[in-house]
Amino acid sequence: MKNQHNYMPLQPRSNPELLSLVIPIYNEQEVFPYLQKSLEELAEKLPCPVEWVLVNDGSRDLTYSLLFEWAIVDPRVKVIDLARNFGHQAALTAGLDHAIGDAIVVMDADLQDPPELILEMLEKYREGYDVAFAQRTKRYGETAFKRVTANVFYRMMRRFIHKDIPANTGDFRLMSKNVVNALSHLREGQRFLRGMIAWIGFSQIAIPFERPPRIAGQTKYPVYKMMKFAWDAILSFSSVPLRMAMVLGFMVFWFGVGYGLYAFIRAIVYHDLVPGWATLVILQSLIGGTILLCLGITGEYIGRIYDEIKQRPIYIVREYANLVVSNPPRRGIVSHLPNKDSKEVLKERV
Repeated sequence: MKNQHNYMPLQPRSNPELLSLVIPIYNEQEVFPYLQKSLEELAEKLPCPVEWVLVNDGSRDLTYSLLFEWAIVDPRVKVIDLARNFGHQAALTAGLDHAIGDAIVVMDADLQDPPELILEMLEKYREGYDVAFAQRTKRYGETAFKRVTANVFYRMMRRFIHKDIPANTGDFRLMSKNVVNALSHLREGQRFLRGMIAWIGFSQIAIPFERPPRIAGQTKYPVYKMMKFAWDAILSFSSVPLRMAMVLGFMVFWFGVGYGLYAFIRAIVYHDLVPGWATLVILQSLIGGTILLCLGITGEYIGRIYDEIKQRPIYIVREYANLVVSNPPRRGIVSHLPNKDSKEVLKERV
């Protein structure tokens, strides 16, 4: 895929003074040793200093302890411990709010996002691109059902929601500080970050890669979560479902008019129309079902308006390691700001 905004002139830049890697983590104790090793090996190859902003999204296994133990021995590790599981997109937002690098990479912890691809992203950053996103050419370790549904999802998003949303991409991407600053002003609670990044613009380019299977553990995004995520993405970016409900209502209305004319003609001309309960039941079921469907879609939007009006925080931070924050971000709450080091925090929790 070529640069989505090739009309924008590119200004070459030097390597970032600091590169931030934002990684949300949820119940990844099996993957963590591999992740730690991969990130440390990557740091030796990078042409710039790096920090790792690791967001513990309410893990219930040993992930918390592993994160803080690593933070004790390596000051480059910044840990954000959320008060509960707020979800992948909220955890990413927490990491982006606290990353201080000139360039920021967001990636998953399961190593299906190969860290070595960041070197290619940095090349595009130096060329002047503000966003370099990884685009999957092959997806190993996934079922045919998931591949087909993913393709359908992205086709629908590009057709009906936003034409600049690239197909076969996740959240794995490098962004300049300008992009992250612009993104920080979008504080809706129902978040679809890859769509939001496409919406804000800037110069963007794809980096194709073959996505490997998980190196260990189980996926944290089963089919039902993926379907919910897709539904959230559509409702967050478009009123198309409301328009579809309206079109469906018109179709049912004209179907009713047509059937009424048919019944009138049969009764007047042929005198052979025998009234029956089946016709009434079918029409009532059809019309009633359509009304309920339209009300359900409308209710979804009203519920989201209600959630946004409450202005609840996107996430709540319980503890930090190697981070001192005096001004919590908008719609991000810190329960307390510990001035203790990682060893003291770990002793209290473990």
